[in-house]
Amino acid sequence: MSGIAYVRGDATMPLGKGVKIIAHVSNDLGGWGKGFVLAVSRRWPEPEVAYRAWHRDRAHNDFGLGAAQFVQVGPYTWVANLIGQRGIRTGSKGAPVRYEAIDSALARLADKALELGASVHMPRIGCGLAGGTWSRVEPLIAERLVRRGIAVTVYDHGD
Repeated sequence: MSGIAYVRGDATMPLGKGVKIIAHVSNDLGGWGKGFVLAVSRRWPEPEVAYRAWHRDRAHNDFGLGAAQFVQVGPYTWVANLIGQRGIRTGSKGAPVRYEAIDSALARLADKALELGASVHMPRIGCGLAGGTWSRVEPLIAERLVRRGIAVTVYDHGD
């Protein structure tokens, strides 16, 4: 048992009460335009604006693999932009997913969730366009978040 709750639904409409952080994985190129981020942008413009500004000013901030950016989109709702993929295409170096970067970003997410007293909500991060496998991502979530007492809900889109 991983301690992760799995539900059918849309992670941009997180279930439950209290403060919630919606987490997703982004690339290190500043690209925002495919996958789960489109659903995020349909609900809130702020995470994309913040991510693009973070990338644009990367010479003067912590933007890069393993970094995390937290954008408040409502009184009790935040979006976590986690940098966990190198580039956007599968090539000679394999899929864009970088598990060690997801792990580092999840550690930052855990600190923020504990600071806010928040639960964490996400799709199967790193497993869509990033090309990762859930069997490698799920243990990172269990170790970084669940083990620290943070409630995690993973949303599988119902068709």
